[in-house]
Amino acid sequence: MRRLIVTAVAAAALLVAATASAALVPWTYALNPADAGCVTSTFSGGVLHLAKNCPTPTVVSAGATITGVSGTFSSASFTLSAASVCNGGSPRFNVVTTNGTTSTTNFLGCNNVIPTTNADGTRTYTFTAATIAAGGNQVAVPSGTITSVDIVLDVQGTADLSNITFNGQAEVPSVGHGAQNACKHGGWKSMTSPSFRNQGQCVSYFNHQKHAQDHQGNDQRGHDDDD
Repeated sequence: MRRLIVTAVAAAALLVAATASAALVPWTYALNPADAGCVTSTFSGGVLHLAKNCPTPTVVSAGATITGVSGTFSSASFTLSAASVCNGGSPRFNVVTTNGTTSTTNFLGCNNVIPTTNADGTRTYTFTAATIAAGGNQVAVPSGTITSVDIVLDVQGTADLSNITFNGQAEVPSVGHGAQNACKHGGWKSMTSPSFRNQGQCVSYFNHQKHAQDHQGNDQRGHDDDD
C-alpha cells in the first residue's frame, strides 16, 4: 500500500541511528485526507508510538520505514508493552522481496510467532525461520532480495514498540538519511512543525539539524577530553 500522507519526523530527527546506513522513518497513511488526524507515528525515549484512533475499517495506518536494508532476510524483532497490544496481525513487519521479476510482500504479524515474556511484563516477538515454524508456519519466511521493510499498525488501537531490530541491527531514527527520506515523494507538504515551501528546503532543514547535532557532539567530546 502506497503511503500518500507522511507525517513530520521532527521528534525522530533528534536521534542518531547506530549506523548511517539504516534507520527508522515514522509515517502515517490515509486514503482520505480527512481521516489523517486519527493516526499518529512518533518516536521518543527509545519507543515507536503508533496509534489508530478510528475504526479498523477506516483506510488509515501508522508505521515506520526501515531504510537502508539490502540482501536477504534473516531475522526481525520488536517488543510490545503488553500482550493485549497484539491485535490480530498488527503491528507487523511488511517485508517486500523480489525473486527475479516477481515481487512479494511478506506479512510478519505479532500473532504469527510465540512471544517471549520478559521480566517486566513486556513481550518480545522474534521472526526467524525457526520461530515462524514454531508458530505453526502461518506465514512464509521472506525469500529473495529485500527491496523495502516497514512496520505497520492498521487496526484500531495503540502500540508502543521498543527494541526494534532487523537482520540483527537495532533500528532507531536518524537525523540525516532517514529524515531526508521523509521529505521526499511529497512528504514535505504534510509537515507542519516546521512547514516547508518545497522539498529542498525540507532537506536543508534536516541537514542543518544534523550538522548542529554533530557540532554539539564534538563540543561535548572536547569537554570530556579536558576533564
